[in-house]
Amino acid sequence: MLKIGKFDLEERAAIVAAISNEPLQQSKTAAEHGADILEIRFDLLGITTPKEAADMLRMVKDKTSLPCIATNRLQTQGGNWEGTEESRIALLEDIMHLTDAVDIELETDEHLRDRIVKKAKEERKSVIISSHDFERTPDKATLKSILDHSHNAGADIAKLAVMPENMQDVLDLLEVTLEVNAVCTISMGQMGKHTRIIAPLYGSKLTYASVSDAVAPGQLKVEDLKKAMEMVE
Repeated sequence: MLKIGKFDLEERAAIVAAISNEPLQQSKTAAEHGADILEIRFDLLGITTPKEAADMLRMVKDKTSLPCIATNRLQTQGGNWEGTEESRIALLEDIMHLTDAVDIELETDEHLRDRIVKKAKEERKSVIISSHDFERTPDKATLKSILDHSHNAGADIAKLAVMPENMQDVLDLLEVTLEVNAVCTISMGQMGKHTRIIAPLYGSKLTYASVSDAVAPGQLKVEDLKKAMEMVE
């Protein structure tokens, strides 16, 4: 069974609210507007120590009771972490017991990535292994290969976000989504915006939304995404 916290992803896809500033207020607003899960973006929140991260997670979970994904994104993957790789990984390890899932990038050094996966499995937390291409959408064989690589590396959910150059790119991603299990797929930007609504119909287990400013190209606000998804269910 595929779950994040108590949320059963086999029953329906989850709306994940990216928490990027004012974490307590954004988390409460996300919950009020219908988010199912919170993604805590430590790299965007400017949180650099395990103590800061732990204190904030405890407050957020106390205020909302929503499951949390801990993310500390690499700059090359669209993040804002400015410290060392060792400290980035150590922060995620140290707060693992307080979260429900962890997101680690596929391109992370294999040894460090394996440390996170091992720790998450020991703590019985879900693992999202993510990959982002902000320039293009690879061909279908490559898309599948990336998702397979993520699963082979220990992902419970393989997350793949790519930038389309045309509508065929969007269709290719949706076709791959239909064929591969336990994935989260996103076609970014204006051209792929609608995939945030319809990718769950093809099998994507998560769809990400913003509370205020978008943290990724084409991201919709939580309340708008929820309404749109209800219309196509």
